[in-house]
Amino acid sequence: MLRHALARSSLSRGASGRLGHYYSRRQASQLAEPKQPEVVTSEIPGPQSKAALARLSKLQDTRAAVFACDYSKSVGNYIVDADGNQLLDLYCQIASIPVGYNNEALLKAAQSPEVASTLINRPALGVYPPKDWASVLEKAYMRVRPKGLDMVFTTAHGSDANELAYKAAFMHYARTKRGSAGFSAQEETSVMDNVPPGAPDVAILSFTSGFHGRTFGALSTTRSKAIHKLDIPAFRWPRAPFPQLRYPLDKFSEENSVEEQRCIAETERILDENEMPIAAVIVEPVQSEGGDRHASAHFFQELRRITHQRGVLLIVDEVQTGCGATGTFWAHEQWRLDTPPDMVTFSKKMQTAGFYHTQKMVPEQPLRNFNTWLGDPSRALVTSAIVDEVLAQDLVEQARVTGAYLKSHLVPLAIRYFRVFNSVRGEGTFLAFDCTSPELRAELLQLMRMEGVNMGGSGDVAVRFRPMLTLTKAHVNVFLTRFESVLNKLYQKHWPR
Repeated sequence: MLRHALARSSLSRGASGRLGHYYSRRQASQLAEPKQPEVVTSEIPGPQSKAALARLSKLQDTRAAVFACDYSKSVGNYIVDADGNQLLDLYCQIASIPVGYNNEALLKAAQSPEVASTLINRPALGVYPPKDWASVLEKAYMRVRPKGLDMVFTTAHGSDANELAYKAAFMHYARTKRGSAGFSAQEETSVMDNVPPGAPDVAILSFTSGFHGRTFGALSTTRSKAIHKLDIPAFRWPRAPFPQLRYPLDKFSEENSVEEQRCIAETERILDENEMPIAAVIVEPVQSEGGDRHASAHFFQELRRITHQRGVLLIVDEVQTGCGATGTFWAHEQWRLDTPPDMVTFSKKMQTAGFYHTQKMVPEQPLRNFNTWLGDPSRALVTSAIVDEVLAQDLVEQARVTGAYLKSHLVPLAIRYFRVFNSVRGEGTFLAFDCTSPELRAELLQLMRMEGVNMGGSGDVAVRFRPMLTLTKAHVNVFLTRFESVLNKLYQKHWPR
């Protein structure tokens, strides 16, 4: 598969050998996942991390870096930093590691002649696809495709996936309005000046606190933090309110129902009254960067109803929620929609990116939604191995069970330590809670690192869990012991008796 003569040449063997030198299958077999975290420095980042980041800072901006990593020693659910600290990783490269560091099946796939061939002969997939590219797509993506979507557009990353989904939406909208008529001379002339009718005023509707990426079109729909958007020109596209639910859900069911009805009514009003027509609505199943904000299945069912009635496309951004962490392979499966979304974007744990769609989203003319590489076939081969692991080990079910176990312990802890955190929420291992202040969250995250647990935040006060699908109850117990230790330290410092 995807084999080329060079893959069997000394060059290919050399490339595979270099990979093997750094991440050898033998090394992966010898590396055993630690039973417990181990912190060997008095602070994190330690001296070696600081030195590595100081050197790197002369070449790149490192102000967001937490510590420098040693990926050759990281294994399973544990990440090892440059100083040898081994931390249980519940953040996992911002939700992007699916089946563990140095997973042997993935290492085997990465060192295959097929991957070596695509790395050195990287094909322009839209023009010169490998003869068995359809087989790769079927194995990597279509085995787990969302219901009702039978095609896939491969891209480079999550922002790219959303950006190209927007383009597909605009082309579909224009084709629907234009009918069978071709492009007019006025359209072809005006578009070169970036004005209507060739460059029409059409919008994508997104939601308050949503995050869909940092490229130009995607950034125009990102609403999570001002710092992402400041100084960048943007399309004047509308935003609708996303429900702000109160927790625990069973205590505030009436208030939350009213809030969701308010948001749907306002979304409906915008769809009908916005100054420029709306081609599509994009929404995350969980607003991850925006603070892990959730809505009920009923809210999303109503959103699908009002978009479908108006012929407005619905794009579900599953860049962060996709690939099993919520307890179903795609989070939107839990909505039980009568009609499927029109497009579903993905990246992160899939280790590749793109969007699923139907035939109606394919432009009439070729080369319109297009770029040179249209994704990365070497990553697609690794994605095949990821899907193999997820399905063979039933890791989606494992995430559901492990997440329920973790949540069942977080809820009573939130009651006991209410001065530190509250509002435990989520499904599967895709969980979160809110700290009572941004300052307390920063302190908690740093103390957790010193206890040997790597975690991350979202929004202003949320702490989010983004572990690998291989997380088990044993890992949860390791976390809980250290989490309660940190909670007690915070109480002793801020609320001594």
